[in-house]
Amino acid sequence: MDEFEWFVNAFRALTGIDLSHYKRPQMERRLTSLRDRRGYSDFPSYVQAMRGKPELLDELLDRMTINVSEFFRNPERWKDLQAVVQGMGQSIQAWSAACSTGEEPYSLAILLAEMNVRATILATDIDLRVLDKARRGEYVQTQLREVDDRLRHRYFHQQGSGYRVRDEIRQVVQFRQHNLLSDPYPTDLDLIICRNVLIYFTEETKQQLVRRFAASLRPGGVLFVGSTEQLLGLSLSGLRPSKPFIYVKAEAGK
Repeated sequence: MDEFEWFVNAFRALTGIDLSHYKRPQMERRLTSLRDRRGYSDFPSYVQAMRGKPELLDELLDRMTINVSEFFRNPERWKDLQAVVQGMGQSIQAWSAACSTGEEPYSLAILLAEMNVRATILATDIDLRVLDKARRGEYVQTQLREVDDRLRHRYFHQQGSGYRVRDEIRQVVQFRQHNLLSDPYPTDLDLIICRNVLIYFTEETKQQLVRRFAASLRPGGVLFVGSTEQLLGLSLSGLRPSKPFIYVKAEAGK
């Protein structure tokens, strides 16, 4: 067992999070860089420090994924999603998985409000710090660069040089901590958004996540993934490609 494998086992014992599900090269590189910047020469000393300094553990959890997002990222894909959702009825239950700082669930809430569709959106992430930021709903100008002036005036308050999501949109979204690898999944969903997350995981773990997403959707439900995440080579568990990066769960008997 090498040192990073030891760290994976120690981290699982400390947090319950199994880093073996993640692609090792990029995770090891990212966490080694963080460890070195904090002045620890090896992983055992780093883990020992984490046990006494919760802020080190919080920082590492934040570093596990790159929490960079924006409203309506890849706008053509959101137009595709709107076309698919158009025929789903006037009430939608949705889950934004690994939602980071909230841009995607709020984008969905705005899109559905524009369609006059009632929405209940659960938004989850493993990182409590990004969830706190998401609940505040405060963003800088660059995060809204794909939001046109009409939507910006309709759904945001300007605060100095930044913007805050209006209450009518914020109240549609419920934020909650959730570990995709170990926690139970919500069920009977019409729509799941999980974008730019699957790229971090091994092929085996991707397959497990896709299977669990499929089980969470109602027949006819939609899975919306990131623009680098075609699910090629995976068993889709009843999901069928509809548009690029959008998959629909087959209706019973079809």
